[in-house]
Order: sequence, then C-alpha cells, then structure tokens
Amino acid sequence: MRLAIPALACLLLCSAAGAAKPPPRAAPVSPWDVEAREYLGTPASESAVRKALAFLAVSQESDGHWDGGNYKADVGITGLCLMSFLAAGHQPGRGRYGVTINEAIDYICRQVRMSGNLSAPGLIQDRSQQGGPPMYGHGFATLALAESYGMTDRRDLKMKIEAAIRLIEDKQTQNPRDPMHDGGWRYQPQQGDADISVTIVQVMALRAARNAGLKVPQSTIDRAVAYMKRCVNPADGGFSYQVGQQQSGPARTGAAVLSLIMAGQRNSPECRSGLRYLMEHPYDRANIVPYREHFYYALYYVTQAMYQAGGVYWLQWFPPVRDELVRSQSADGSWSRDDNNSEAGPVYATAMAVLVLQVPAGLLPIYQK
Repeated sequence: MRLAIPALACLLLCSAAGAAKPPPRAAPVSPWDVEAREYLGTPASESAVRKALAFLAVSQESDGHWDGGNYKADVGITGLCLMSFLAAGHQPGRGRYGVTINEAIDYICRQVRMSGNLSAPGLIQDRSQQGGPPMYGHGFATLALAESYGMTDRRDLKMKIEAAIRLIEDKQTQNPRDPMHDGGWRYQPQQGDADISVTIVQVMALRAARNAGLKVPQSTIDRAVAYMKRCVNPADGGFSYQVGQQQSGPARTGAAVLSLIMAGQRNSPECRSGLRYLMEHPYDRANIVPYREHFYYALYYVTQAMYQAGGVYWLQWFPPVRDELVRSQSADGSWSRDDNNSEAGPVYATAMAVLVLQVPAGLLPIYQK
C-alpha cells in the first residue's frame, strides 16, 4: 500500500502537468519557402508531365537532337527539350532519362562553333543549318547548357558556355545614337537591329550563365534592360515587339517582365506596368485571341513572370493555365493546338508545356526566386 500511494501521486502530478501544457503550435512557414506554400501542382498535372517526358524521350533522334516541325535539328528546340527533363528533376547520367539528357547535352556542345569556320565563333547552330533563326536557337541552347552546367563535372561545358556568352556580348547592338535598337539583339548574329523577343532570350541565357558562376559583363545587361524598357507601350503598360510600335501583347509582356525581374528591376515602373497589363489580360475566354498566335511561348514566359511576382499574381494565373494544359494533352503525352499557328510542331509544344507545369517546382535554377 505504501508503494502504491507514491506511484498514484506521481501519476496524478504527471497528468496535471500534461493537462497544463499548452497545445503545440503549428510550425512557422519560412517566408523563403515559397515553393512549399505556392506550388499549386496537382496529381493530374504531375501525371501529365510524366507522360510528356515519355513522349519526348521516344521522339529524340539518334544523335541527341529533336526535330521541331519545320525546324529540323534545331538547337533551340533541343535546348527546350533538355530543360524539360531537368525541370522535372531528372539529372545527366542518372536514372531513367540520364542517357537522354547526356545525349542532348553532347549534341548541343558539338554545335558550338569554336573555330569560327562558316559562322561566328561561339555561335550554337546546327551544322545542317536547318533550324530556326540563329540567335533564337543560340539563346535557348546557351540557357540549357548553363542550366546543365551545375549538374555535371564536365569541364568542357564551361568552355562552350563561355564561347556562347562571348558571341552574345559581341553581337549586341551598341549604338547610343540609335535608340530604336541599341542594347538589343535580332535574328542574325550581327549588330544593327533588335526586337524584344530575341533580346529576352539572350538576357535569360546570360542570367543562367551568371547563376552558374560564369562572368557576364554588367554593362551588357544594363544596355539590354534599357532597350527592353524602351519597348513599353505607354498606352496600356504592356510591351511591344520593337521600340515605338505601341502594339502590346501578353507573350512579349510576360517575357519582358520576367527579364526585368531577373535583372533586379522588379520595382521599376516598367515592370509594375507590365504586371498590371498581365493582370488585365489573363488567359480566359475574354482573352483567347491575344494568346492564340504564340500560345505556348506566351504561357512559358507569363507563367515564369507571375511565379517570380508571387502572391495574387501567381495564385490567379497558374490554376486555369495548369488545368487547360492537363485537359488539352493528347493521349500520346504530347501537346499540339490547331490555333497555335506554329511551325515548330508538337515536340516544341510539349517541351514548353512541361516547362510551364514545372515552374512552381523550382527545380531549374532559372525558376528559383
């Protein structure tokens, strides 16, 4: 009995102490943990990505490239396909798609003109010259190599990327007396002309290279930013294809906003006006036409821009876009829209759709905040 009394007292004290303990509080969410709070992916969208990657894997040619509709062996489309695997968490030389990724990297590397024969040294362009506009392909291919650089120990990648960066620097239009073109790039690797679409591809490639630890002159970025800002349409705050055109569109506005944010211009008046334009032109039934001409291109850039902007921009933009892509995927895992008016074909559309759906996962360095 004497042993039972202390034991009973101890039990009562422990029970009282347990009752007095406050309920556990939920662990605070770090303000930097954006991906965890705003992912917005679904099992359906994740399944769509898996089916799409399977389609891309079997569509790859034996030498590592992808054909994009009328653009045969296009290094830009190959770069986009490569990034779609990286964006889904697959790595070079490892796992199910390790060989697919390695072959794509090898193919792009072989297209860098190190000697300058037949073309400018550093230009990434397929030797068959069957692809699209050279600077478009060069920008996306450079971006893909830079994103791959941190995932492999291949030293030759650095040399190739540095050559590609030099080409971008050398071919930027540098003529302060010509505000219509100064600071931009155009289809061909030469100075003298510019448009915002080609310019943005180069800016994103340079940002990826800088993220990978490679040197990029700040003067090149500053000149490009100044050019993009001059493309603002004062009538509605959107961005035009070229300076002075005053013809805004969501595709180029999303691309410009993304590039400005990446260049540290998030709070600039031009970036804020671009975000306002995008909020006023969401992808819905009332705005089908502005997105129709370059559908996947528009979703690719606007989704990245809205993710970087975060908050209400992201929450309002992504769910309807995500659901539309899941709904419109073909049975074989590809995407292709009759109203896209694109010569690039389903491989291009599929790679772009995967990149859109994987933006919130934040696995590509260029996607991270």
